Amino acid sequence: LPLLLEATLVQLASGSYHPFYNGFYYNHLMNDKGNGQEKVDHFNGARLVVETPKDPVYSSNGANVTLPCHYQFEPDTEAKRKIRIKWSKLRDDYTKEQDVLVAIGKTYIAFGDFLGRAHLHQASRREASLLLSDVRLQDGGKYRCEVIDGLEDESDVVDLQLRGIVFPYQPPRGQYRLNFHEAEQVCQEQGAILATFNQLFQAWSEGLDWCNAGWLADGTVQYPIRLPRKPCGGLHLAPGIRSYGPRHRHLHRFDAFCFSSGLRGEVFYLEHPAGMTLEEAKQSCQDAGAEIARVGQLYSAWKFLGLDRCDAGWLADGSVRYPITKPRANCGPAEPGVRSFGFPSKGRFGVFCYKER
Repeated sequence: LPLLLEATLVQLASGSYHPFYNGFYYNHLMNDKGNGQEKVDHFNGARLVVETPKDPVYSSNGANVTLPCHYQFEPDTEAKRKIRIKWSKLRDDYTKEQDVLVAIGKTYIAFGDFLGRAHLHQASRREASLLLSDVRLQDGGKYRCEVIDGLEDESDVVDLQLRGIVFPYQPPRGQYRLNFHEAEQVCQEQGAILATFNQLFQAWSEGLDWCNAGWLADGTVQYPIRLPRKPCGGLHLAPGIRSYGPRHRHLHRFDAFCFSSGLRGEVFYLEHPAGMTLEEAKQSCQDAGAEIARVGQLYSAWKFLGLDRCDAGWLADGSVRYPITKPRANCGPAEPGVRSFGFPSKGRFGVFCYKER
């Protein structure tokens, strides 16, 4: 240590540049041939390397998923080292990271929403993978795997993406009635969360075209356009995501873009010869051992289970909709989608119910 400190002070005093690696200085040495060739760096000790997948890891709501992480030393060493492992979730707004799990050896502890769901997976030598059970919609995002060896600290990031569907939503009160916090609430009420920009972009690339602006999870307001037209930014603009940028989360009002993932149960349709009111529809689902379906559940059943029904049915928010995977005559437009009759104050329809497995 005294020799390392002395070498460091000499380098600082000389004012010359030297590389720096996580608190450890490299020896910066000239070759002794005096021929002006490049300097060679030698590290004082084994270098810690942490590796995670470069491609995203995909999962869905209710599933179990492993986020791979491995570490090694260069040069390799067989010496036992007291390694500490920390997993954290990066926030979209770059504020303080959310603690997920910390571990020393085989002992670990999980935090907050991850308590009881986050586990350390060490099936092989120098593995520090994270096992997440019962994945939730909020779990999507980037996770940092950090390995600490004494004073040395290295990390890498894993991107967890949930397979899902983005759908626009406006409440019974009509268009542009939601501030940011109300948009968060209505998405939760529909079995969903506010979509991220990446999720909206993916939906746009798959064909989503919607001319009404809606809130996203980062507090921006945007909308996806596939076919440029005058009311939607003008004919002169190329297809893409139109953005209003960040808006005031309390004062400004728009619609919402919600994100829903896979289902843990099934959506099915109940009908009555004379149709049902909303209250009768709710009771019919309860009598069948289920509950009236939410909008997000209907979209997920349409997207992932191929639900196709050309009969309008009540949903929990008081809207009437039906899902079409195979467009045909008398079932709406020529494209697949979830059709909406809005929020009728009167009328008798069937009902879509949801039942957990």
